[in-house]
Amino acid sequence: MNNLHGILLVIASMAFFTLEDMFIKRLSGTVPVGQILICLGLGCGLVFAVMAKMQGNALFAPRAWRMKPVLRASTEAVSAMAFASALALVDISTVAAVFQAMPLVVTMGAALFLGEEVGWRRWLAICVGFAGVLLIIRPGLDSFEPAALLVVIAVLGVATRDLMTRVMDSAVPSSVVSFQAYLSLIAAGALLLAFTPGAPRMLDGTEYGMLLGGCIFGVLGYYGIVVAMRIGDASAVTPFRYTRLLFSILVGVIVFGERPDTLTLTGASLIIGSGLYTFVREQRLARRARRAAAAAA
Repeated sequence: MNNLHGILLVIASMAFFTLEDMFIKRLSGTVPVGQILICLGLGCGLVFAVMAKMQGNALFAPRAWRMKPVLRASTEAVSAMAFASALALVDISTVAAVFQAMPLVVTMGAALFLGEEVGWRRWLAICVGFAGVLLIIRPGLDSFEPAALLVVIAVLGVATRDLMTRVMDSAVPSSVVSFQAYLSLIAAGALLLAFTPGAPRMLDGTEYGMLLGGCIFGVLGYYGIVVAMRIGDASAVTPFRYTRLLFSILVGVIVFGERPDTLTLTGASLIIGSGLYTFVREQRLARRARRAAAAAA
């Protein structure tokens, strides 16, 4: 029953994240992306600051501001700048499709930088997934959108963030880590305002509503993922993260009038298929290792 609840929470979280993306994209039509990030950082950061205080966690404890947590927050800032800018310029379905390659990049990074063993089958799956990314972006073809490369930067940033999470002090509370992440959005937004066109402006009532929606659904999505990973088995709940692509395609079609073409859908299928294979393979090897350790004991 816990796995079922975890799966439902993951699906709900992916829907919430998609709604957050929708509000960011709608807002970016009239509000500078940098201003959007600053507002999201302030709103969501305040929520996690209050949460940390209620849990009795010190926001500015020295151990939470050592090099690794700060570097993690910096990668969050880079990925937020790239992802939000991509949402403003590229179809939401395209952004979501390319973003599904993130688990593959994490697997590759773990092999290259953390010394984790990755066999030829998973390396082949990673290559297939990257081929799917190329099908979506199409460099060198007439339909190539340079702004789509921003999603690739976002994927690299999020993958680096996840790898940093594996090696940073696990005693730093999740609420404090989340506060740091949203604090980095404020810095990222300030950089975008300084170096990209568009000046900050007063929001109207509708824009305040969309901003509030982005904050609410962003926090709900994050909280849902945390709870899901705690109550359900990773092998059961993680594959349902890919439902975010389905939700993004639906929002793209219904809200923004997008029509993903065959190459985009084919590329997305390759990315998801290779990602699922990589995950299943990792779980199988982990079970084999546990059985071997139990037999040796």
